[in-house]
Amino acid sequence: MSELAKFAVPAEFKSEFTPDELNDMKKAFMVFDIDGSGSIDEKELKAVLEQLGEKVTADSLRKMVEEVDLDGNHEIEWPEFCAMMHNIHSGKGTAALGAVVKKAAKMFSVEGAGGSLHAFSEDERAAFTQHLNNCMKSDPDLAARLPMDKDSMDLFENCKDGLMLCKLINLAEEGSIDERALNKKATMNVFQKTENQNLAINAARGIGCQVVNIGAADLIEGRPILILGLIWQIMKIQLTSDIVLKEHPELVLLLEEGEELEDLLKLSPEEILLRWLNYHLKAAGSDRRATNFGGDLKDSEIYSVVLNQIFKCGLTPGDGGVARAEGVIAKANAGGVESFIGANDIVKGNKKINLAFCAQIFNTNSGLIISEEELADFDFAGLELDDAGDTREERVFRMWINSLNIDGLYVNDLFGDLCDGLAILKVMDKVEPGIVCWKSVNMAPKNKFKKVENCNYVVTLGKQMKFSMVNIGGLDILEKNKKLILGIIWQLMRKHTVNILTSLTPGDKTVTDKEIVSWANGKVQKAGKGSSIRSFQDASIASGCFLLDLCAAMSPQSVDPSVITAGGSDEEKMSNARYSISVARKIGACVFLTPDDIVEVKAKMVMTFVASLWSTALSM
Repeated sequence: MSELAKFAVPAEFKSEFTPDELNDMKKAFMVFDIDGSGSIDEKELKAVLEQLGEKVTADSLRKMVEEVDLDGNHEIEWPEFCAMMHNIHSGKGTAALGAVVKKAAKMFSVEGAGGSLHAFSEDERAAFTQHLNNCMKSDPDLAARLPMDKDSMDLFENCKDGLMLCKLINLAEEGSIDERALNKKATMNVFQKTENQNLAINAARGIGCQVVNIGAADLIEGRPILILGLIWQIMKIQLTSDIVLKEHPELVLLLEEGEELEDLLKLSPEEILLRWLNYHLKAAGSDRRATNFGGDLKDSEIYSVVLNQIFKCGLTPGDGGVARAEGVIAKANAGGVESFIGANDIVKGNKKINLAFCAQIFNTNSGLIISEEELADFDFAGLELDDAGDTREERVFRMWINSLNIDGLYVNDLFGDLCDGLAILKVMDKVEPGIVCWKSVNMAPKNKFKKVENCNYVVTLGKQMKFSMVNIGGLDILEKNKKLILGIIWQLMRKHTVNILTSLTPGDKTVTDKEIVSWANGKVQKAGKGSSIRSFQDASIASGCFLLDLCAAMSPQSVDPSVITAGGSDEEKMSNARYSISVARKIGACVFLTPDDIVEVKAKMVMTFVASLWSTALSM
């Protein structure tokens, strides 16, 4: 039986729609009902909105559902969906969800074989497939799979075992995954696929992806909308992570009147790329300006002007249709841009694919030219780009915060984004729900006084959470005292880690470091291993052997003894450390430390590693 046949249309609506309209409604419902449960919840609605390139708050999501949710169970069932579409069809309703459904209907298609239907964006499937074909074509482990047919389901089939996702993560950030931990067989069993998918999910979190409500089983099933969403996050990091002042000092040309270098650090890659487009438009004497990566780029005029400014290739004639879009893509390719965008992606205003195209042009040739003499006028030393702001610790904390998927919060610059106190308060409320009284918070602090108020509230709550807040005042946070901000975030990360572990253990007593060490030693000894540690400061941790013994005690088949070294030299220690992180992630642990943290025995980060393994063991 076709999956569409399972949707029984309420009698009162049957005469209101044609058979084709009813089929379209059923397919639209399937786009949103990602897990196939027969109802749409807020999480599924958010996933589809993100695929559409829309950012929406938790409050907006709740209101969308409430408008349609007739029985008040916080989910939208098929009959309620029909009622909403009937009201819109008859001109009696304008539910916000209805507008989303119409947009999704234009972007997503539903197709499949053997009665199995899948909802996804065909344009994004084609573009992402082409990108993976381009950047993985020389990988010997994927030779038998490439090139993939961008108009088929190849992408989803090839992502089912996790290998291609892991490879993409390593392209986004080299060395994120130790390939010795990967299962690479042509045919894998479910356990091996699960290991790869666990590794992909947890490594994706480690590079800043917000992976929520996606498990290994979802990816093994090849759910298109989830796979496309994860691939896009990884691709976006791959294409935009170098669009920063440290890698491109010429970005100073994008400073606006009254701004300083620190203002550039606060900008997201998307904001930088929009300024970059507008810089070239202004330089060319054009009246056009880009405010988004969708409608503003549809007619290809902005691309035509910017490409001519960079590559001196001449303007691309046309009326803004497919032909002109094909022309600007051809000129970009001639300039060395290995793009995967299609003409229809430009004409339709696909925000994701246009953003990627802009990033690819920038990465190939930004067209920003500045002399050494001009650069000397800027005080880069004052930014400390290679000091605390760029330490492993800062990056780890930034990735951890982003992994929490806090509504409306994504941190690009830890100190710049946290200095008004609001972001820290959001993290505090995530770690200890309900602790923040939001009526006492300045949600859009514009002046110094309002920002200091927020920062003072951070200090007050920190003391309430029993953090060490000695000699810390709100002004320290506002003035970006890096050591103190790092100290606050570390204590939040620790509390979050311990809270998760405590919730999985019997009783209400908070788990201590001593108990975590005791569990780890007991687990290793029970498995017949001879290693142990006295504390998280134990110098023997540097070899990586104890942590690998612990991983093997939890999942013997996940560790390959042949690649483990004695950990005698610095090189051997680093090898073991890299391997242990990837093994822990493929077992299912969400860890954020770096190999250097292990080799240098950074006690607090090692604690989070072992605690995460214990939490994983309790969840198995």
